[in-house]
Amino acid sequence: MADAITLEFPDGSRRDYAADATGADIAAGISKSLAKKAVAYALDGEVRDLADPVRRAGRIEIVTRDDPRALELIRHDAAHVMAEAVQELWPGTQVTIGPVIENGFYYDFARDTPFTPDDLPVIEKKMAEIIRRNAPFTKEVWSREEAKRVFGEKGERYKVELVDAIPEGDDVKIYRQGEWFDLCRGPHMASTGQIGEAFKLMKVAGAYWRGDSSNAMLTRIYATAWATKEQLESYLHMLEEAEKRDHRRLGREMDLFHFQEEGPGVVFWHGRGWRMFQALVSYMRRRLDLEGYEEVNAPQILDKSLWETSGHWGWYQENMFAVKSAHAFTHPEDEEADHRVFAIKPMNCPGHVQIFKHGLKSYRDLPIRYAEFGNVHRYEPSGALHGLMRVRGFTQDDAHIFCTEEQLAAECLKINDLILSTYADFGFEEVVVKLSTRPEKRVGSDESWDHAEAIMSRVLETIAQQSGGKIKTGILPGEGAFYGPKFEYTLKDAIGREWQCGTTQVDFNLPERFGAFYIDKDSEKKQPVMIHRAICGSMERFLGILIENYAGHLPLWFAPLQVVVATITSDADDYARDVAAELKRAGLTVETDLRNEKINYKVREHSLAKVPVILVCGKREAEERTVNIRRLGSRDQASLTLAEAVHALSQEAVPPDLRRQAEARQAAE
Repeated sequence: MADAITLEFPDGSRRDYAADATGADIAAGISKSLAKKAVAYALDGEVRDLADPVRRAGRIEIVTRDDPRALELIRHDAAHVMAEAVQELWPGTQVTIGPVIENGFYYDFARDTPFTPDDLPVIEKKMAEIIRRNAPFTKEVWSREEAKRVFGEKGERYKVELVDAIPEGDDVKIYRQGEWFDLCRGPHMASTGQIGEAFKLMKVAGAYWRGDSSNAMLTRIYATAWATKEQLESYLHMLEEAEKRDHRRLGREMDLFHFQEEGPGVVFWHGRGWRMFQALVSYMRRRLDLEGYEEVNAPQILDKSLWETSGHWGWYQENMFAVKSAHAFTHPEDEEADHRVFAIKPMNCPGHVQIFKHGLKSYRDLPIRYAEFGNVHRYEPSGALHGLMRVRGFTQDDAHIFCTEEQLAAECLKINDLILSTYADFGFEEVVVKLSTRPEKRVGSDESWDHAEAIMSRVLETIAQQSGGKIKTGILPGEGAFYGPKFEYTLKDAIGREWQCGTTQVDFNLPERFGAFYIDKDSEKKQPVMIHRAICGSMERFLGILIENYAGHLPLWFAPLQVVVATITSDADDYARDVAAELKRAGLTVETDLRNEKINYKVREHSLAKVPVILVCGKREAEERTVNIRRLGSRDQASLTLAEAVHALSQEAVPPDLRRQAEARQAAE
């Protein structure tokens, strides 16, 4: 066969083809049924149009619509169809860019009259019509001059600007679907009919051209698309559940915290919320104490020279807050004024290195584990701020372990056990651990990166083996920190959302930059390995995740207000106070509600505030020394003696780590 190329298939078989054979040709040669289901092909992992010639040897895969890789194609194609629908309905509208994003896509349009939510059903109907036409997607390559001329004649000035932005030497690709066409890199599926019916337009928003506020304001239409209607319905249900669970709304209802304009991106904790915050800190302190951590506290602001040494000033400066003394601003003529620049710490690691360096360390002292609930500040763009999930000031449950290279793997495994057991205590059983490898911009030699990644890879294999397949693992190429590779821990919540929280980061570079050392067994100076470790990550964000995961129905041991004692009549007020006092002596957080309101009103109000237990006391309960127990989310009621209720609730309110310790003591006796 002239100009033959050899292609390898997923089953390992190999076949020779003409170099100009297309993906469609190869699919048809395998079977007619595969050809019907095919939407694209992948050569050595690169997804291509079915109509593209293969051209070179490699590993080929035929991508069908039920392949996970097809989902991005479905969304990409749906974006083009949405743009066509808009221009059919409102001629003269300019289309700009329409990328695929997480869970969907959007397109930005330039139109004198912005779109409204009422326009979305009309656009959806037109999209369905275009999809039914089943027009083929075809690719053309134009010259830069032709593309600018055609789009210019159509009045598409944004497209002309996009053509100008294409690097010299790159092809200017045009994709057609019937008579409509757009500038696009591709790839696309074979035809619009392969998009299917599982799509929905979600909302409209304003967006500046190229994200620059000095440019024109465009109208952005957000949408979602899925391979099946079942997936679409599941996603929409998840969104509905997420809205119900929004921690910002629940934070108001539960009286936990608030935000205001005078403190953008920082939390105003209310009494109940701060109790919850401190309950999380107390839990973590107990866990760390048992694991041999020493809690330290590094300064909030440090001279910028320290951050220059660490590398953060060069790599992270745009996300840092810098300050000078007020005297330097009010008296600039004072030669003795302190004009030094200080940075508010965005992380705790440089401070912990300074603590390690203070005093001589021996190999016998290692590993040394420093922990800090450090308050840090990072500049986040205002548009990125999102309740507790994305703030500018937050607390890290940060720790740094200084150890020998021989201790590194064992320490990483100990950290892994601590992270996984912590997540389990809060109800998270589905966890994914991924190794993030060296990024393009990094510090340190390739040899040190090779060494660190090799150790982390072996640890990752051990994590997978020890879990018996329960913990999923993976690789994130190029996603490591600038100073070293890291493990990222992602947990799944009650409605299927994934949250990346914990990290374990190996660092051979920061100790070297700061000249940290210990004395080894040969009385020589040796550089320690530094492990950066976080479990919750941001305590604020972790609390937001917990609130949403439990929809505010927090377990009794963690609820900021555990019990409300509510009276039916004023005859029971004194008894209600006695009940509350007994519960407080047992260690529970309790409030009384003695207001002259109907009991159903009180129960509804405290249920809205997500109080786990309401004890109702009336005249009969006072006489019999009993309580009527009502649980959040349940219509069932139970009557217990006061002693029984206090015992049951105090036992239920024991944190899981303390419960394990008590059970271990009992087993040892």
